[in-house]
Order: sequence, then structure tokens, then C-alpha cells
Amino acid sequence: MRSVGTVLSLVVLATVVATFARRWRIPAPSLLVVAGLAVALLPGTPQIQISPEIIGLVVLPPLLYASAEDMPWRELRAVWKPVGVLAVGLVLASAAAVAAVASLVTPLPWQMALVLGAVLASTDPVAVTALGRRLALPPKVQMLVQAESLFNDATSLVLFRVAVGVAVTSAAADWGSAGAEFMVLAGGGTLIGAALAAVVALIRRRTEEPVLETVISLVTPYAAYVLAEAAHTSGVTSVVVAGVVLGGRGDRLTNARIRLQLHAVYGTVVFLLESVVFSLIGLALPAQVRALSDGDRTWPLYALAVAGTLIAVRLLWLAPLSAVVQRKGGLPRLNWRVPVVLTWAGTRGVVPLAAALSIPVTTAHGGALSHRPLVLVLTTSVVVVTLVVQGFTLAPVVRRSGIALEPDHTEREEASARCSLAGAGIRRLDELAALEAAPDVVIDRLRRGLNARLEDARDRLTDSDGGVPVESADLVYRQLRRDLIVVESAELRRLYDGHAISDTTRRRLQRSLDLEEARLADA
Repeated sequence: MRSVGTVLSLVVLATVVATFARRWRIPAPSLLVVAGLAVALLPGTPQIQISPEIIGLVVLPPLLYASAEDMPWRELRAVWKPVGVLAVGLVLASAAAVAAVASLVTPLPWQMALVLGAVLASTDPVAVTALGRRLALPPKVQMLVQAESLFNDATSLVLFRVAVGVAVTSAAADWGSAGAEFMVLAGGGTLIGAALAAVVALIRRRTEEPVLETVISLVTPYAAYVLAEAAHTSGVTSVVVAGVVLGGRGDRLTNARIRLQLHAVYGTVVFLLESVVFSLIGLALPAQVRALSDGDRTWPLYALAVAGTLIAVRLLWLAPLSAVVQRKGGLPRLNWRVPVVLTWAGTRGVVPLAAALSIPVTTAHGGALSHRPLVLVLTTSVVVVTLVVQGFTLAPVVRRSGIALEPDHTEREEASARCSLAGAGIRRLDELAALEAAPDVVIDRLRRGLNARLEDARDRLTDSDGGVPVESADLVYRQLRRDLIVVESAELRRLYDGHAISDTTRRRLQRSLDLEEARLADA
């Protein structure tokens, strides 16, 4: 009962904090970490023990799946080369730099310093998605940050396993088998995630029951994670691949009512899990600090040195990569703002914490694994530093950089797309009128609505009955309006496939059409 009460208290705390974060327009994850720290320092607060199994199996899969579902194929294909460089090269460079700095400035032996470097080498997809949700970044920049955080798991996991093996057995690192293990983790996770997504898509095409659809959607990330882990591959990669594949086909798998229901359910699940896990990060640090020996009391300086190393390595890696990409794009002048924003957006979070908690307590000879508490404290404190410092300052950095999309840009794009959608509907009405397929009063009613929407969209761009009974007319109106929504949805896909609009605009307009279709079904 105590654990249940703790979870409920965390949910209440998270709800209050998220409410104030929205009102004050500050990142909720950063404020939740600060709130968790404040609560943990209060007298009488129970000590929180975080289980890596709970984080890995209960919390991570739905959060990763929700992040991957929002990743459009078109933007992902455009950035896959730099994502590959970051997911492998930057992870290796970050792990090596952190291991070197930690072995020099902390009491950690080189084996445990390597473990620390492997734990903190990759950015965290949950934190990156949560912090970047409200930023108006250009699509490619947003996609690069998010895709890197989602796909660098396999590299860091291989490094982590090699480093833990060295620390536990005191043997030399077997780098020869590391490459093969990376292929098994990444390739196996990809295959399992893609296969599961194909099966789920086949089932969802034949299902129109909202409750069953919701259950299938909630179970999918857990199934992807468990199946991949059981096959000794990467569960995170499997969940991400399944989310990307199914997210890109979501509007073709279900109808409007189910899509709206799934959106509401997943929004609630993501809010609860993110709120609890970011609060736990803050709550866990004081208890971990109390477990340190007297010789490790200078851990804040160690944590700052490690966090600074991660930021410096990331900037030094991204600056030349950005220069190469910009030169290939034909830009006359190099823009330093993009690598700075990409550097500052690379936060750590839930995944490194789960990895650190899974470090064995004893060595292969049965003795206690030395300096494990210090690795836990440094991991959690670096996560806290990145979430709080970078989280609170990320929005100002994006604004100062000048790369953020202006609200007028998004509004113009959306208004232009609305003009195209209304135009497609009007052309369909003209065809129906010529065929005399519906009463004139119904055609005129629909035309007035579409013309009103068209005029409204044009205004946004310029500014920065026939004797038919009422019941019958309403029925025909709903039927024709559904037909027009189908035509507008097709036009929306055409605009997106033709690169005329962004994925953000496509999702907004698709949701608008879904809402209208749901209202017609309830009428």
C-alpha cells in the first residue's frame, strides 16, 4: 500500500507542477525534476528506490513508442546520414571523453570510468521529446535531434555491456565481438519491430472496435520490447521501429473516431508516465548521495566536469558535421546557430538512469563492485544538470539563434493548405451537381460551408430549400460531407507527398478533418 500511495502522490505532484509549468511557459520535465529534489529534501520523505526493471519494462516502451509515432518517414529519410554519424560516432566519442575525464578527476578506476562513459554517451529520447515538444524548430533540426536520441541506443548498449563486462570480470575488453553484438542488437531489434508492426497493421485494418483498437495500441510497445529483449536484441530499437512504421500509416489503419480516441488515451498515458519518471529522477538523487563514502563528497564538482565534457564533445562533433551538411546544401555562409541548438538540445534522462541502475552490485568473484554508488550519483546528477540547466535555457537559446519558425510561417502554410482542401471539396461538389447526384439544397448547403472555409483561409493569407424534408436533407448532407472529407484527406496526402506542407501542418489538418467526421457520426 505504501508503494501505491507513493505513486498516487507522485501523480498529484506531477499534475500540480505541470499545471504551473504550462501557466509559466517553462518546460515541465525540468520543473518536475526540481520539484522532486525539493520534496526529497523535506524531513520525513520516504526513501525512493527505483527499479531498473520498472523503468525499462513499464515506463520506457510507451514513451518511446509515442515519440517514434510522431516521426514522419519523409523527414527521417532526409536526415538518416547525419543521424547515423551521430548515433555511432558521437556516442563513441562521448563515451571515450567521459571515461578519460572521469578517470583523471574522480576516484573511479578506468574500468568504472568506462562504464560511466557508456551510460552517459547517448542522448535520451524521452527527455529530448518532452523538452522539444513546444519548440518551433525547423522540421529537419527537430527530426535530427529526435531521431538521434531514438536510434543511438544500440551503440550505447553495446558499449555498456562491454564496459560492465570489463568492470565485473577485470578482463580486457573484447572489442572484436563488440561489432557483431552491435549488429545483433540493432539488426535484430529492427527486424522484430518491423515484423511486429506488420502484424499489428494487419490486425488493425480488420478492427473497427474502439476499445479493442485502444488495447492493441497500448500493448504494441510492450510486445515489441519484450519480444526483442527475449531474443537478446535491443528492445528500445524494436519499439522505435514499430512506432515509426505504424505512425507513418496511422491515418490508413483506423477511422476518425478511433484516431481521436487513441490520441486522447496516449496523451494521458504519456503525461502520467513522463510526470512520474521525471519526478523520480529528482527524488532519487538525495538518497543516492547519502550512500556515498566520505571520500566522494566532492561529487558535485565531478558531475559538473562530466556534464561539461559531454557538452564540449557534442559541440566539437556537431560543428564540423553541420559545416559539411551546409556546404553540400550550397549555403554561401556557414551557420553556427544550428550546431549550438543541436548541442544544447542533447539532454540525458530516463535511459541512462535505467542503465546505471542495472550495473551489477558484485563482481564475478563475489566481492562488491567498487565505486558503484559514485557512478549512480554521477549519472543521476548529470541527468539532473542537463534537464534543469539545458531544459530551462533551451527555449531562450532557440529564440536567440534565430532558427525558430515564426508563428506567421506556420499559419501561412496551414491557411494555404486549407485553401487547397476547400478547393478540392468544391471541385467534387461541382462534379456531383453536374451529375445531379444530390438535391440542390444539399449541394448549396455544402458549397456555402466550403466557400466560407475558403474565404476564411484566404483572409488569413492576406492578413500575417428544394422541397426536400429536413431529416432527409440532413442525412444526405452528412453522407456528402463524409465523401468530401475523403476527398480532402486525399488532397492533404497529395500536398504532403508533394512536399508542399510539413508533417506538423498535415497532422493538424488531419485532426481537424477527424474531428469533423466524428461530429458527423455523432449527429
